[in-house]
Amino acid sequence: MWTVVYIMSNRSYAERIKQALLDEGFLAMIRAAGSPNEGEQGPVEILVLESEAEEASQVISKMVSTLGGSRC
Repeated sequence: MWTVVYIMSNRSYAERIKQALLDEGFLAMIRAAGSPNEGEQGPVEILVLESEAEEASQVISKMVSTLGGSRC
């Protein structure tokens, strides 16, 4: 089962986090979290398999600190 591990402010940052998770061997996907009217600039959920959520959250925490918390 997929579970949301993080919500990013927009798709471009979410794509970077998703790629980092994939590079680490996680199964990851993103999906829009806001209104369909927000398009590419709305919030985006990052999802991983429930069994990998804790470990993926640690990877995301490291990535977010690299990106800068104000962008997330």
